[in-house]
Amino acid sequence: MTSPPPRRHGILPPLADLLFPPEADGAGSPHGVLPPLLIALTFVSGVVDAVSYLGLGHVFVANMTGNVVFLGFALAGDRSLSAPDSLLAVGAFLAGAAAAGRLRRTTGAARMFAPLVAVQTVLVGGALALTALGAGPPGVIALLALGMGLQNAVVHRLAVPDLTTTVVTRALTGLAADPWGPGPLRRLVTVVALLLGALTGGVLTLRHGPVWALALAVALLGCVALSPRWDGTGRRT
Repeated sequence: MTSPPPRRHGILPPLADLLFPPEADGAGSPHGVLPPLLIALTFVSGVVDAVSYLGLGHVFVANMTGNVVFLGFALAGDRSLSAPDSLLAVGAFLAGAAAAGRLRRTTGAARMFAPLVAVQTVLVGGALALTALGAGPPGVIALLALGMGLQNAVVHRLAVPDLTTTVVTRALTGLAADPWGPGPLRRLVTVVALLLGALTGGVLTLRHGPVWALALAVALLGCVALSPRWDGTGRRT
């Protein structure tokens, strides 16, 4: 007779099981507690993009698709957009992704997840400090985009299905085209998390200034970086 699966404790394992239902043998999420942590990072992506777009001159630091389009608009003559700022954001994002890519080839994405999120926390904290000191947009854009490059690189390597933390076009396509099930549920949660992050960041930026929104992002990133690295059964996630 097989013994029951070990009991798991904490709030993260049940949330992970909602996104990735357990197998018939009772085993938990195959990705450990990563899924809810990635949803939290998706929320942060919405917050920082709200800060950058609304407070730093219509540029994205997480949504590089938007930056590429904005760059085209700016080159076409739209004076409300800045080609240098868009190029800065894309360049810093690529630098962060390249740095994380080099690390993950020698260490592995799973082991580097928490340390890289911790580095991202420091970068966003630096952006918060610059903003509080009244620094201009370039430095803030560079730090935020660099952190988002780190985040996207490690998430890309982890390859948890439907949880990319920044891109929702594909999630919306799958949500509309595929039959309902765990996959579409994850895509819906991703879209809602990004929407709520953008809404929260937008409200804080427009009503209280970007400092409050960046402070929220730093707090959430710190929580993710310090979250338990065990899934409640004694297995490494």
